[in-house]
Amino acid sequence: MVTREQVFAWLEEVKDPEVPVLSVVELGVVRDAQVAPDGAVTVQVTPTYSGCPAMRVIEESIAEALRLRGAPRVTVQTVYSPAWTTDWIPEAARAKLEAYGIAPPGAVVADDSLVPLRRAHAAVRCPWCKSTRTSLQTEFGSTSCKALWRCEECRQPFEAFKAI
Repeated sequence: MVTREQVFAWLEEVKDPEVPVLSVVELGVVRDAQVAPDGAVTVQVTPTYSGCPAMRVIEESIAEALRLRGAPRVTVQTVYSPAWTTDWIPEAARAKLEAYGIAPPGAVVADDSLVPLRRAHAAVRCPWCKSTRTSLQTEFGSTSCKALWRCEECRQPFEAFKAI
């Protein structure tokens, strides 16, 4: 009989298509898994962003990984509440992001204004030289969850995972 722990272990092998250094479990996208007495598996996922274009691929990859291991039926349910947060990314996964060249998310900066005209940014550490003398180039990185930054020390551009 397959256990919930086995399901999570198998899903550690399913990588996020936009951040392939992290599994969907490490990223915090996989919320829960249940195994029915007949072996059918239900996995609950929460997208990093509403409308994230990678979610379809993630759902298909989860289902395929479990079917390959003998699950007779796999259901992937999307759960939106509570909303995904970068707080769900553990320290070990943050270290993997940095080693891969993506600055991990920092603390979420609270903003009490009703309609903020500019968002405050905490210092972002360069994943290459570790300097915090960095500057935001654009909020728009290669994916919705990343922004493009530049290090003023080593002059390298890099992406930073947005804190949410």
